[in-house]
Amino acid sequence: MPAQILLNILIAVLWASFQDEEGIYVTTLMTGYVIGLVLIFSFRRFFPKEFYMWKLWSITKLLFIFIRELISSSILVIRQILRPRLNITPGIFKLETELSTDWEITFLAMLLMLTPGSVVMEISAEGNVLYIHAMDIPESQNRVIATKNSFEQAIMEVTR
Repeated sequence: MPAQILLNILIAVLWASFQDEEGIYVTTLMTGYVIGLVLIFSFRRFFPKEFYMWKLWSITKLLFIFIRELISSSILVIRQILRPRLNITPGIFKLETELSTDWEITFLAMLLMLTPGSVVMEISAEGNVLYIHAMDIPESQNRVIATKNSFEQAIMEVTR
C-alpha cells in the first residue's frame, strides 16, 4: 500500500512538472493524482497488495461508523442524565469477539471505551472475550453488542 501511494504521488508530481505552466498548481497536481489513480488501478494486478483506495475507503467507513456510534451513545447518556430520576442498573457483562490479532482487539476495546456509557474492564488471556461495564445493562448491553458487530466488521475490512 505505501508503494502504491508513493507511486501515485510520483505520477502526480511528474504530471505537474511536464505541464507547460509557469508554476505548479494544485489543480494540475490533483489532475496528475487522478491520472495516477487510473494507472495504478489499471495495473493493480502487478502489485502484491490490493488497490490502496479500497483500504482507504474501509478506513473512512470505520471513521463514519465510529462518529455515528459516538453521537448516538452520547445522546443516550445525555437522556439518562437529564431524567428527573436516575433509573439505571449498571453492571458487567461478557462480550465475545471474532477478532484475532492483538491490534484488532485493542482497537475494538478502545472504540468501545470511547463511546459513552461503556468501559472495557478486562480482556481475557486468549483475547477473544471482553468484560465490559455498562451504565445501564438492559439498554446498554444490546447497544454495545450491536456496536461491537458493526465495529468488528469494519475493523476486519481495514486489517485484513
